[in-house]
Amino acid sequence: MSGPYVIRGSVSLPEAELMWRFSRSGGPGGQHVNTSDSQVELRFDLANTEALPPVWKERALAKLEGRLVDGVIGVRSSEHRSQWRNRETAAVRLASLLAEATAPPPRPRRATRIPRGINERRLREKKARSETKRGRTGRDWG
Repeated sequence: MSGPYVIRGSVSLPEAELMWRFSRSGGPGGQHVNTSDSQVELRFDLANTEALPPVWKERALAKLEGRLVDGVIGVRSSEHRSQWRNRETAAVRLASLLAEATAPPPRPRRATRIPRGINERRLREKKARSETKRGRTGRDWG
C-alpha cells in the first residue's frame, strides 16, 4: 500500500480499521484468471470509527445512509488485473467518497434583485424586436 489515504486536512483512513476481502474477478485476465483473487472489496465501519471528528461522522452517516449496511460502507474494485492496483483504487475511492460525504454543506444563496435599469433595457429591446417582426407582415403591401 502507498501509505495513509487522506480524507481531508490531517484526517486519514486508519489502516487498522479497513477490512479487506479478495475474490476472483470476472472478465478477461489471461492464464492466471482462475487462480488469482484480484477483485477487492474494502469495508470501513463508519458507525464505530474514532478516526473521524464527531461532526464529520454525523454528516457522513446522514449522506451515506442509503449505502450503509449496519453502519459499514463498502467499496469494490475489479477493473485492474492486479490485486495491488485494485487495492489502491478501492482505497482512493473510499477516501474520496468519505471526503465528499464529510464536506460541509454549501453556503445558502443570498437572494438578490435584478436592477431596474437592466429589466427596463430588456423590455425596451424586446419591444423593438417585436416592432421589427411586426413590420415584416404583408398586410400593408396590398
